[in-house]
Amino acid sequence: MQNSQTAVVSPEAIEKEEQKSYFATLDVSKIEQSLEEMMRAGVHFGHQKARRNPKMDEYIFTTRKGINIIDLAKTQEKIKEAIDFLVSVKKSGKAILFVGTKIQAKDLVRDIATSLEMPFVSERWLGGTFTNFKVIRGRTRYLVDNEGMLARGEFKKYTKFEQMRKIEELEKMEKRMGGIKNMADLPGVVFAASIKEDNLAITEARKMGIPVIAIADTNIDPSGVDFPIPANDDAISSLRLILSYAYKAIKEA
Repeated sequence: MQNSQTAVVSPEAIEKEEQKSYFATLDVSKIEQSLEEMMRAGVHFGHQKARRNPKMDEYIFTTRKGINIIDLAKTQEKIKEAIDFLVSVKKSGKAILFVGTKIQAKDLVRDIATSLEMPFVSERWLGGTFTNFKVIRGRTRYLVDNEGMLARGEFKKYTKFEQMRKIEELEKMEKRMGGIKNMADLPGVVFAASIKEDNLAITEARKMGIPVIAIADTNIDPSGVDFPIPANDDAISSLRLILSYAYKAIKEA
């Protein structure tokens, strides 16, 4: 008889756990770019023909059953260009900021950035992160300093109510800007998981002259990105594979 206290783990929970641990356990020696691998991951599936952006025409191979099919040969070329630039940024010593605020990308972006000890934004983009970086940097310093005080037990000098309020404040700040709290300077490049969902970050990066690498699905305009990677930005398997290529390059740089 099955133990009534045995926990039932949902497929969603398993998928989430795999996302969290994927890059930490990834064997980069087994990662090789191939068209077959990208097809298996669904990288080539774009949006419906009716949602096609004309500026993506050069990256679309054909249309099947009303769905735009991305030319993976061109995707492969664009991945190489993006990876070469990522390697140059890594060797320069500058940070690579990973941004992924859409649901499918959040855990993957947090995972790859943490594994590479790089900054990330997986929640809502804070306006002024780049354009008003001095103020944002002041807030992240406050977060880091107060987290240190909490760890050292220095909050005990406050009343229990004051301690609770401070801890709540730090928890909110950690959720909003924890991924960039150790980013002392503007990054050397932004890697965005989606041009549409992460457009605020891309817009600020352009204003500050920060190069942008971004996954470009068939329904968007890629012209505002320095290194667009034509690919499916909705499927977790597609996002994971492309990020894996970036992970290997940065890890080996």
